[in-house]
Amino acid sequence: MAGSFGVLLRAHRRAAGLTQDGLAELAALSGQAVGALERGDRQYPHRETVDRLAVALGLSAEQRAAFTAAAARPSAPRPPVGGQEAARRRVHPRQLPAPIAHFAGRDKQAKAMLELIGSSSTVVVSAISGMAGVGKTAFAVHWAYQVREQFPDGQLYVNLRGFYPGRAPMAPPHAVRSFLEALGVAPQRIPGSTETQVGLYRSLLADRRILIVLDNAADAEQVRPLLPGAGGCLALVTSRDQLTSLVASDGAQLVTLDLLTELEAHDLLSARLGPQRVSAEPAAAREIIDLCGRLPLALAIVAARAEAHPDFSLVALAKDLRGQNLDAFAGADPITNMRTVFAASYQVLSPAAARLFRLLSTHPGPDISVAAAQSLSGGAVQPQLAELMRANLIVEQRPGRYTLHDLLRAYAAEQPDPERDAATHRMLDHYLHTAVAADRHMSPTRDPIVVDRPASGTEPERPGDQREALDWFSAEHSVLLSVVEYAGNSGWDRHTWQLAWALTDFFHLEHWQDEVATQGAAVQAARRLGDAGVQARAHRLLATAHTQLGQFEQANEHLERALGLATDPLVQAHTLMHLTFLLVQQERQHESLHHAQRALALYDSVGHRAGRAQALNAVGWIHARLGDHRQALIYCEQSLALQEELGERRGIVATLDSLGHVHFQLGDYELALSCHARALDLSRSLGMRYEQAQALIHLGETHLAMGRPDAARTAWRSALEIMVELDHPHSAMARERLAHP
Repeated sequence: MAGSFGVLLRAHRRAAGLTQDGLAELAALSGQAVGALERGDRQYPHRETVDRLAVALGLSAEQRAAFTAAAARPSAPRPPVGGQEAARRRVHPRQLPAPIAHFAGRDKQAKAMLELIGSSSTVVVSAISGMAGVGKTAFAVHWAYQVREQFPDGQLYVNLRGFYPGRAPMAPPHAVRSFLEALGVAPQRIPGSTETQVGLYRSLLADRRILIVLDNAADAEQVRPLLPGAGGCLALVTSRDQLTSLVASDGAQLVTLDLLTELEAHDLLSARLGPQRVSAEPAAAREIIDLCGRLPLALAIVAARAEAHPDFSLVALAKDLRGQNLDAFAGADPITNMRTVFAASYQVLSPAAARLFRLLSTHPGPDISVAAAQSLSGGAVQPQLAELMRANLIVEQRPGRYTLHDLLRAYAAEQPDPERDAATHRMLDHYLHTAVAADRHMSPTRDPIVVDRPASGTEPERPGDQREALDWFSAEHSVLLSVVEYAGNSGWDRHTWQLAWALTDFFHLEHWQDEVATQGAAVQAARRLGDAGVQARAHRLLATAHTQLGQFEQANEHLERALGLATDPLVQAHTLMHLTFLLVQQERQHESLHHAQRALALYDSVGHRAGRAQALNAVGWIHARLGDHRQALIYCEQSLALQEELGERRGIVATLDSLGHVHFQLGDYELALSCHARALDLSRSLGMRYEQAQALIHLGETHLAMGRPDAARTAWRSALEIMVELDHPHSAMARERLAHP
């Protein structure tokens, strides 16, 4: 066989029409090396050289097999049983890192992964994904120790350094080579090409049960060469990347680790610090858990500090953490320094995704929609959101709504970006202009306010009708509260009061405490702006919320301030109507009638038809309360006709309630029943739950008067359910009806 490789090489080269230098160039070798091989000076070249030549020559699979065999050194005689070969086969690697000393929680995920293994004789791949610091490695190693007895042929482990501070990700060939050595392959016997190494690796795993932990993977491509090809092996892959392509193409089962629960976080602290120390300061322990955002790495860092200083109280440690500052989570070890850990994920983002991540830090939360993120960014964001999700830097808590962990928000805020002010302006304009558009559907006859044009790049949403408007307000409820608070605390005073104004009718449905908060912010913003008209409006709206909550003293105080600031007749009329409503609630009927008539005259003087309709109903209602039901009927019927002409559906509900009461007092029960039934149907369609409850109470009274006690109790029970859900002071009214029909 001596020289057979050289002869075969020369034949293939000539058949390909290549010179020695031409072949050398294609194979990235020197011309002298090719000549030496053809002469037989080197009979057994390295496998990598053989592979390069085969590729350059374009050999078929059959030709390549013969070509490779000709280059192989003759095999030594197989050693007897018990010799080197048998010893190699008996290698059982034990590469798992040391067991996790303090581990808590993740029972649900651990159980789900146990179900994956079962009695399967095929390869199982489990991809463990989650944000930086959520404890993916700790969970994988802890769980691996729990199941290692089910894999008697050993455990392989490698840190792929996909997101490792200061180091590049490990190339797959290096990982494969390390696994081959761990499986007993002598370094000189490891093939030269990656493809052949992977083939040998999978051959050694065939028909064996080995647990393989591929930790801290950068992406699916880094992992694929390391996956077993057959047999009963299990591969655990951890990554900050979601590895969705691994799930789609390699059948991996995705296990996503979220933040710890409150109980799990408490158990982790207790495991690290001892249950006595934690139970001695339960409030401080809960605050530490909250300030760490239930993130395992953050909790571990704080616990390590507490362990190092057993004389420190948990109260003192909690105090150091306040303010969402990452300084409390800094340390010399880059692996446990929160900034360094987050940086490893941030630095591999595309420029566009990194920019969006920085800008998201300006959003006050608790979550953000795609539309709001688009305005924040000033352009399309779907690809960037997808990238941030894959990197587990954001979480899609609900379809189309994303959230950012508080510590990640703090890290993003530390990254310099000159666009933040402009992004904040676009974000506030997005919510303001969308809220104003939605409010027009809620109350089409309400006096509009003048808002500036939205900043360039802002794309407000446009609800198409009242239902869409109500859905938008409901979806953004918590966000809008945070945005108003943020705007008020950050000097965006015009946005503060205008947002509060736009939210009034939605909050007035049932969220009166929220209206107190937003209008309180509006009052402060208006004072800073020095705008008396805006102050009067804010005081008036704040008074209405206090009235709904039964806080009459506070309501009266704000209405007095509003009247003192109001100089415009229309503003005065609006304020008098709110004062009328307050006085009616206090059973001060004669005073309320006086103010309602004054408001009616002012509305007529400025030609304000919507205000006139509201005032007519108020005058009629007060006449009814005073016992003059015929006069009340005249005013309320005028009001209803005008409300229907204007299409003011909320006003129609209120006026139908008044008319139902008047007809009831006049003994016209069928007409009363019809009015309250219409009011109930319309209030349901408008999402006016308090008004639904009122209509049900009055329906019950009418049914009872008509000799239908069962129908009355059914209506009152429904009313009570709504009142209890609203936690409204008037729930006692429904209870009283049920107790004493």
